[in-house]
Amino acid sequence: MTQSLHPAAQKGFSLGAKLYQQVRPSYPQETVIWLQDRLQIGENSTVVDLGSGTGKFLPYLIQTQAKVIAVEPILEMLQQLQHSHPNIECIEASSDQLPLSDQSIDAIVCAQSFHWFSNLEGLTEMHRVLTPSGHVGLIWNQRDIEVNWVKALADEIAPFEGDSPRYHSGKWKQVFDGQNLFKPIDVQTFQLMHRGTVEQVVSKRLLSTSFIAALAPIDQQQLKTKFEQIVFDFTGLTAQDQIDFPYVTYAYHFQKISN
Repeated sequence: MTQSLHPAAQKGFSLGAKLYQQVRPSYPQETVIWLQDRLQIGENSTVVDLGSGTGKFLPYLIQTQAKVIAVEPILEMLQQLQHSHPNIECIEASSDQLPLSDQSIDAIVCAQSFHWFSNLEGLTEMHRVLTPSGHVGLIWNQRDIEVNWVKALADEIAPFEGDSPRYHSGKWKQVFDGQNLFKPIDVQTFQLMHRGTVEQVVSKRLLSTSFIAALAPIDQQQLKTKFEQIVFDFTGLTAQDQIDFPYVTYAYHFQKISN
């Protein structure tokens, strides 16, 4: 692997892989229709889940009946994936050096990951392995900050971001400026509710964020207490009470430009 990982990803996801698998939300069921109708993924397709992490998006790809290959550079994340999906083909590799043949892949999906490798090297490699009319889907679950207590939580963690790549910064879009590899098709949005206890779907979920998972345990515990206090102040709910954490899911569709 030639591409160096951002320290927040390398440390945070290595240390927090198990927590990531346990507390991250799934995705809206509508994404299966999006995969089939927009990205044209079906039973005869070969699809790469790039930056697959612990495999949270794999159940939706599996429903398309396509052949799925999971690619992930962080070993600890890959081990969690293999435990949950032992029958999925897995490759430990980075986005800029995919051990795949030219024009062998019908679609590439990056779920909650593209902001970590939004560079021209990765985009060029994706272009190489895709078929002439191949598709790329970029998908993210984002906390719905239109909800007051969710906005308060986002404000609490913002100072810890540092230079960690984030979807909401929009910087990942810059790689598509002035390139002749992919054309944007459209973007769709879906609603998602992640239900569970405040501790599970709020505080532990936020602790799985890369740059927070990389903090010292004592700092994480202090943040956990703060997160739960914020929720209580706004809703009156305690750590073991049930809550719906609202997300907006953004799904971007690009298609390969064949020269």
